[in-house]
Amino acid sequence: MNENKLTVFNGLVDLASEIFGGKALDASDEFFAPKENLLKTNLPVFIPDKYTENGKWMDGWESRRKRIPGHDWCIIRLGLRGVIKGLDIDTSYFLGNHPPFASAEACYSDTENTSEAEWKCILEKSPLSPGSQNIFSVNDSNIYNTVRLNIFPDGGVARFRVYGIVKPDITRLKKDELTDLAALVNGGKVLVCNDMFFGSMDNLIAPGKSKVMGDGWETRRKRIPGYDWIIVKLSSAGKIRKIIVDTNLFKGNFPDKCSIEGCYNPDIPDDEITSQEVRWNEILSKVSLKGDTENLFESKLRDTGSVTHIRLNIFPDGGVSRLRIFGIPD
Repeated sequence: MNENKLTVFNGLVDLASEIFGGKALDASDEFFAPKENLLKTNLPVFIPDKYTENGKWMDGWESRRKRIPGHDWCIIRLGLRGVIKGLDIDTSYFLGNHPPFASAEACYSDTENTSEAEWKCILEKSPLSPGSQNIFSVNDSNIYNTVRLNIFPDGGVARFRVYGIVKPDITRLKKDELTDLAALVNGGKVLVCNDMFFGSMDNLIAPGKSKVMGDGWETRRKRIPGYDWIIVKLSSAGKIRKIIVDTNLFKGNFPDKCSIEGCYNPDIPDDEITSQEVRWNEILSKVSLKGDTENLFESKLRDTGSVTHIRLNIFPDGGVSRLRIFGIPD
């Protein structure tokens, strides 16, 4: 099996992930393995001697051998609506039973009933390799919330990832209510960090509580002077009123202390946020953290006015599962 190629989508989000509420709505056939497996977050596995009453157990979606004209398909409701930039059609462990070709269509539907939806092709019929992560770029600027994966004529796919940029319904951000401006589901985005050896920076603003320690942002042990940091672009400029630094499941490896800074730069390009010209203002002075705890800060926060970006500094290193930045949107 090929090595994991997910790094090609760094900075993008798997809009279809079950973590964000993505689900398989319907499939033409799932005789050998259910469609729900497509959206599992873990890497596929293979168990040589495991069978079901229908045949070999496979960690993916697998249709029966087609004996009539046509092809198989599966409809996925994205957990997060957005602009799709890439697809990963992963056929890991499907060797003599993978589909030789696949295509993909997308639509925006107000309901899960897509019978009258207007589908647009985002991936033309393309060849697939067996036992591989088949990576495809998508050039489309429309916002979608539903995708249909077509396989020709039949076979098995282990995982299906739909990578893109989250485009939330901004009408949900109420101007007079505290909102988690950093939340991925609200349009927050992690831009950069200095280290993420053990846990991806993108985990920091994911929804819900982390289920395992690896579902957080964690840096390596620091053997040189300094500290680690991460920068988040907020979904909207706003005045910060409450912050939660959640160290859930980090018990012997949580940061000793943290501080938080903010800046107001609504027009700065993402790749210039680390420029020395950016002026950061301290929102939370260096403060001690507790492990495996939702560290809540309200009274200690300084009012710096509206900010568009947040920088979390951890001293000297360690792991944080979630960062929640509650503020009043401008």
